[in-house]
Amino acid sequence: MRVWLNPDRMRAYNISVDEVMQALGEQSIIGRPGRLGQSSGIAAQSLEYVLTYKGRYNKPEEYESIIIRANAEGESIHLKDIATVELGSEFFDIYSNLDGHPSAAIVLKQNYGSNASDVIAEVKAKLDEMKTSFPPGMDYKISYDVSQFLDASIEQVIETLRDAFILVAIVVFIFLGDWRSTLIPILAVPVSLIGAFFVIQFFGLSINLVTLFALVLAIGIVVDDAIVVVEAVHAKMEEEPHLSPYNAVKKVLGEISGAIIAITAVMVAVFLPISFMSGPVGTFYRQFSITMASSIVISAIIALTLTPVLCAMLLKNQHGTPRKKNLLTRALDSFNRGFEKLTGKYVGLLKLIVSRKTVTFGILLAFGAGIFYENQILPAGFIPNEDQGTIYAIIQTPPGSTLEKTNQVSQKLQKVCEEIAGVESVSSLAGYEIMTEGRGSNAGTCLINLKPWSERKQNVKEIMEELEEKSKGLGAIVEFFEPPAIPGFGTSGGFSMRLLDKTTDTDYREFDKINQEFMDNLGKRKELTGLFTFFAANYPQYELEIDNNLAMQKGVSIGKAMDNLNILIGSTYEQGFIKFNQFFKVYVQSDPSFRRLPSDLLKLFVKNDEGEMVPYSAFMKLKKGQGPNEITRFNLYNSAAIQGLPAKGYTTADAIQAIREVAGKTLPKGYDIAFEGLSYDESIRGNEALFVFLIVLMFVYFVLAAQYESFIIPLAVVFSLPVGVFGSFLVLKLMGLENNIYAQVGLIMLIGLLGKNAVLIVEFAVQKRQEGASIFDAAIEGAKVRFRPILMTSFAFIAGLIPLITATGAGAIGNRTIGASALGGMLFGTIFGVIIVPGLYYIFGHWADGRHLINNEEETPLTEGYVHAIDSFPQLEESANHV
Repeated sequence: MRVWLNPDRMRAYNISVDEVMQALGEQSIIGRPGRLGQSSGIAAQSLEYVLTYKGRYNKPEEYESIIIRANAEGESIHLKDIATVELGSEFFDIYSNLDGHPSAAIVLKQNYGSNASDVIAEVKAKLDEMKTSFPPGMDYKISYDVSQFLDASIEQVIETLRDAFILVAIVVFIFLGDWRSTLIPILAVPVSLIGAFFVIQFFGLSINLVTLFALVLAIGIVVDDAIVVVEAVHAKMEEEPHLSPYNAVKKVLGEISGAIIAITAVMVAVFLPISFMSGPVGTFYRQFSITMASSIVISAIIALTLTPVLCAMLLKNQHGTPRKKNLLTRALDSFNRGFEKLTGKYVGLLKLIVSRKTVTFGILLAFGAGIFYENQILPAGFIPNEDQGTIYAIIQTPPGSTLEKTNQVSQKLQKVCEEIAGVESVSSLAGYEIMTEGRGSNAGTCLINLKPWSERKQNVKEIMEELEEKSKGLGAIVEFFEPPAIPGFGTSGGFSMRLLDKTTDTDYREFDKINQEFMDNLGKRKELTGLFTFFAANYPQYELEIDNNLAMQKGVSIGKAMDNLNILIGSTYEQGFIKFNQFFKVYVQSDPSFRRLPSDLLKLFVKNDEGEMVPYSAFMKLKKGQGPNEITRFNLYNSAAIQGLPAKGYTTADAIQAIREVAGKTLPKGYDIAFEGLSYDESIRGNEALFVFLIVLMFVYFVLAAQYESFIIPLAVVFSLPVGVFGSFLVLKLMGLENNIYAQVGLIMLIGLLGKNAVLIVEFAVQKRQEGASIFDAAIEGAKVRFRPILMTSFAFIAGLIPLITATGAGAIGNRTIGASALGGMLFGTIFGVIIVPGLYYIFGHWADGRHLINNEEETPLTEGYVHAIDSFPQLEESANHV
């Protein structure tokens, strides 16, 4: 309820603001009269009556009828004689518009711990329910919906999941050569993934982008153990053509169960330590590691239980018998013949280089130097900004601009946006900016909603560049930003920081000068663009200078004079009422026509202690000046919020480093910077990724040391990893991607995958060495026997990454980054790993040969002890295949 006072009428009737407020408080009240005839215990009552009162006024005409002054002659002055009363808006400091139509903008934020998708679904359901009661011509439209990006990204990853499954199946079929053999490892995929869902639920995680990424990558990993079993069974049946599948399985389990347990332990050792990390990065790592580790453990259990049973039931020993000739079998036979030739050349190469230590160390040093060089040129990042289908346009008109002026600019920008092909709708707000959630007449925001990813050719960066070009000359500063990489974590993409004034005596004009100089210096850096700040100390102001002597001489209380101005100019809210089941406030303020210009202020009157109306011009002057529109504090210091973007070709890590350098060189004593939002977490990371990598490496090393009961043999596995790191960095650089959190997740996973490949060779070599073979022969034999399963499992995993590498649309950057990191590392790590691992075993095997940690040490690897029970299986006659 708006009460617009007319100061001229009030002066004519000699009525003060205090009298108006007193009349409102006395006549619009909540009454509690009580009851008549209520029992008192003295005399009996026949009836009891409840007394009621209508309560506070809730209609404009009721407020208009409030009596301000009356006398015995029946004369009275009502509120309508000195004011206009209407049911209106609580605020007039924001203009909201959607696609050219007036709108009421509503911003909703989820509570901590809630699920965004669930909250948004419930909000949409409530809106649909409310829509039925909307008046004619009224509708709602959602301008910014986080779930659109989440749902589109999840749908994209689910499609990737499907494609990866198909590609892995094709690769497995090519290597194994028949559908029965292919079916066995493929069945391990759904069982492992479904089992992982139970673990995800147990740890309170959700199906989100991170866990789905983990499941996509897990497809290529969980088939590994089953492939190793199936391939080993085939190899055993080829060795002994008359062996039944059951007995072949029994013999194979005695040979490879230890290796499967070992590689599972290595993979779990990779993901276990990172699951205890904290912060936003820790959340990524934790969800990824729990999903991966659970699926890997389940796949190992399947490989030692379900897979052997399926092998005994489904496989046929057809080795040594001719197959029916058709196009498919001819192609598979050609592939196998080619692979046998490749294996022969591979063994020949190993015989040349395994014993040459300089070659092995030379290859490692070359890759180490390559990693060092790539690390210098590969852009670093944190969490990549995806194309979320939304752009923020921040408008800043000159200080002192009216809300109407800012609204005109926002509507012009709205029309510019509507001409862009990829834009679907534009919501404009004048008087509010979304970056700092601040209000001001010279601030504005446009929420630009883009068309779905499949319906537009341009990505968000290209649309932003086009908007920047077309929005020049609007008479205001306009900057475009993407939403934050993690919805709700910060206000926008790019970087967000504060300039802090830590001096004891704040001079806002001096602070503004230093802020502008800092902004100018930042603008000179090639790494930064889109720099933006709302802090300025040149907003037009008028300081009220009251002459105390004159005020006291005229009987004016300075306190009452300021309270009077506070109501007439600033408005006051003293009481409220209930209407339409909602709480309404009553605002009292002078009519806008009496407070347009500075001179209007001096024409207002205040009542003195004699009851006379005294003009403000009699004891007050206005002094024109400049100052800040609003003052914000950060960690108790006066601050200026600064936002910006990394320039094209640079990352947020480059931008943060550039800001630190500029601050260190140019800021005077007493001034400092602080980052906020995601920029804060990125700024304090330091060498966190390196430490995580080393910790994971240490866990893997100690697991292998326990497995082989040697501190030397595991080094053959550990030193094989740099090749994969080089490949990962190289592919990231070639694809124009950055070394961010997704790439680092891929690198950590590579430790386990490449370590697994190395373990397969080293495990068999150690067995052969214990059987009496020389270290050279053991290394050659281990590499030869494991060559096919290593290539099979590695290329199955690489095939599962192809859909990630080629991803487009929502979440494409994350897909491509984690895919490129894993694919590059796996490709290089596999091709070069099978060459250098035998050489590394030869070197470290010689160092470890004959050395024991303790006297009379058990030579058998740790996991081999777990599988000796296999020998006690009941023996069957070697007969026909058991199907």
